[in-house]
Amino acid sequence: MDRARAAVFDVDGTLVDTNHLHAVTWWEAFRQAGHRVPMHAVHRAVGLSSADLIARLLGDDRDKDRDGELSAAHKALYGQYFDRLPALRDAGDLLRRLHRDGWAVVLATSASGAELGALRRAIDADDAITATASADDVEQGKPAPEPVEHALELAGIPAERAVFVGDTVWDMRAGSRAGVRCVGVLCGGIPRGDLVEAGAEAVYDDPAHLLASLGDSPLAP
Repeated sequence: MDRARAAVFDVDGTLVDTNHLHAVTWWEAFRQAGHRVPMHAVHRAVGLSSADLIARLLGDDRDKDRDGELSAAHKALYGQYFDRLPALRDAGDLLRRLHRDGWAVVLATSASGAELGALRRAIDADDAITATASADDVEQGKPAPEPVEHALELAGIPAERAVFVGDTVWDMRAGSRAGVRCVGVLCGGIPRGDLVEAGAEAVYDDPAHLLASLGDSPLAP
């Protein structure tokens, strides 16, 4: 165990190309409920839990009794894409390579249930995944450190021997607060500078770029 290492991965926008699907379906859920929320604002909030996303976009003076309806509307709209969620290029190959290199690969995601199942089918690398920390397992989502900390607990690996890969500032903040090294990817649509400012030690275009650059990355064999 003294040489064991954990590679913790966010899923949406990091391994599966879903951020813009989330942005569109949240935008539509807000529109149906009579809220005018700019698409760019929705995109920047993707990666937060549903409750935190709604609070960020509508503010504290909203009718909080309607939050459940908004979340359910988004879930129903997004669910239409479950059978065709697209994995990002080489996402599965990256996880399998890290597994072969001796890393414990753990997913840390705000998804759960059928949504999480659809994401895992898209990645198609269950043979390389040691464990998954889902929204059902934590009280606070990112940018709180709890999702990353729980992922490390599942792997039985201390923070100093772990790397967290994600695509949003919420990911980088969660990883930094959990005490792990953070790697950012640009495929979720968040600018490099924002990821670095939030704690990314290194930034890559997407899983394929990270896989091709492993030897010089924080995930080097």
